[in-house]
Amino acid sequence: MVALFSLQEIFVMIVMKFGGTSLGNAERIKQVAELIKRRDDSFIICSAMSGVTNSLVDTSGHWKAGNHEGVAEIVAGLKKHFELTCYDLFDNEKATLEATSIVSGHFELITGRMGEDYSIHNENWLLARGEIITSEIIALYLNSCGIAVTWLNALDFTLTGSDGEPSVTDMRQRLSAMIGDNPSGRFLTQGYICIDHEGNTSNLRRGGSDYTATLAGAALEAAAIEIWTDIDGVRNNDPRFVEDTFPIRELSFDEAAELAYFGAKILHPACVWPASSDNIPIQLKNTLEPDAPGTMIRSGTTRKGITAVAAKDGITVIRIRSDRMLNAYGFLSRIFAIFEKNKTPIDVITTSEVAVSVTIDDDTCLPAIVPKLEKLGKVEIESAQAIVCVVGDVLEQHTDRAGRIIDSLRHFNVKMISYGGSRNNITVVVPAEQVKDILRSLNTLLFGTVLKQVTDG
Repeated sequence: MVALFSLQEIFVMIVMKFGGTSLGNAERIKQVAELIKRRDDSFIICSAMSGVTNSLVDTSGHWKAGNHEGVAEIVAGLKKHFELTCYDLFDNEKATLEATSIVSGHFELITGRMGEDYSIHNENWLLARGEIITSEIIALYLNSCGIAVTWLNALDFTLTGSDGEPSVTDMRQRLSAMIGDNPSGRFLTQGYICIDHEGNTSNLRRGGSDYTATLAGAALEAAAIEIWTDIDGVRNNDPRFVEDTFPIRELSFDEAAELAYFGAKILHPACVWPASSDNIPIQLKNTLEPDAPGTMIRSGTTRKGITAVAAKDGITVIRIRSDRMLNAYGFLSRIFAIFEKNKTPIDVITTSEVAVSVTIDDDTCLPAIVPKLEKLGKVEIESAQAIVCVVGDVLEQHTDRAGRIIDSLRHFNVKMISYGGSRNNITVVVPAEQVKDILRSLNTLLFGTVLKQVTDG
C-alpha cells in the first residue's frame, strides 16, 4: 500500500530565533552555527548582537541633542566592535575581508545618515542597523562553513498596519512570494525590525524578535518555533530576587501569555497569540545547554497547581471616584474610551459602586488622560507601583488555594486585587519597593516544603 501525504503533513520547517546574548561574540556565534547545522529546513531569526541596540539608542540620544562628538564616539566604537568580531569569527583572510567590507559599507551609510537632521524615522532606521549587520555577518559565516543559508531582509515581509500591528496573512503572502509556498533549506533574517504603514523603517519594540519569530511561524505554518536564549526556560519565580527557582518544563498558551504580560522577561508579551492561533508549539531553549529540555509552550496541558509567580514594575494606579457611577450605565465605557483615544492599554481593573481603579505601564499620555477623567469624577494618581501575578490553576475546586495566597499578603500594602477575571491568575498591585519580599513570601508558600500541598492540590 502506498502512503499518501499532503504537503502540509510532510512540511517540517522549524523557526529558530536567537537572542542578542546568544550572538554576543564570535564564540557564541560559532555555538549557534552548530545548532543551525542540525536543521536542514529552518527559518532563522537573529537579534542584534548583545549591547548593540543599547549603543544605537544612546547614539540616537546624542543625535537628538545635537551632540555630534558623542555620536561619532559611539559609532566608531560600534564599528570596531563588529570588526573585531569578524576577525575572531572567520578563519581565512578572504572571508574576513568580505565580512569587514560589509561592516564598513554599513557604517558609511550610518555616517551619511548622521549628517541629516534627527527625526524619529531616522532613529528607527538607525536602530534597524544592529539586526541587519549582525544577520549579514552570521549568514556569511554559515555559508563559509558549508552551512548553506539564504539571507532575507525582514523589511521586505514584516509590515505593520495603521494600528502598529503586523498581519500574519500579509506576512504569509509576502514570504510565499519570496521563498515559495513550501520552502526547503535554511533562511536567515532579522527580528524586531519592520516597515510601518507609511513605508518608514520601524520596529516591534524591545523584545520584538520573539514576536517576529511567532508571526513567521504562523505565516509559514511551521512545525515548531524555537526561541533560544541564555536561560533554561521560564522559571517559576524571578531568579534575581528569589533563591531556588526552577525551570517550568511545560506551559499552556494561556499561562505563557499571562507570565509574559505580567513580567516574565524571557518572553515578549505579544509573542504567544500568533502561535496559539495556529496551535504551533513554542520551545524555549538555552544555547549554553542545548540538550536541556527548556520550556515547552503548547495547548492541552493538564497540570494542576500553581505554575509560577511574576512581577512587573513601572506601574501607575489611577483611581476615578464618582457618585454618578451609582446605577448608571455607560460610565465605564466613557472611562475606557479616554484610554483608547490616547492609545494607552489598561493592565488591571477593579470596580465598586462608585469607584474604578485601573493600572497602566506607560504614563506617556497621562497628562492628556487625567483632565478628561476629571470631568467624570475625582482622580487620584499613584506611581511607583508594581503588579505581582500568581499564575496557574488558581481557582481549582475543593481547595482554599486562593484564600491562602491572599492571606499570605496580609503584611504587605496591597492596593488592588484582581481575582476571578481569569482561572489562570490572581493579580495584586503593591508598592514597587515591596516586590522582592512578596516574591520571596509567595515562593515559600507556593513552592516551599511548608505548604507543598498547595501546589500539589
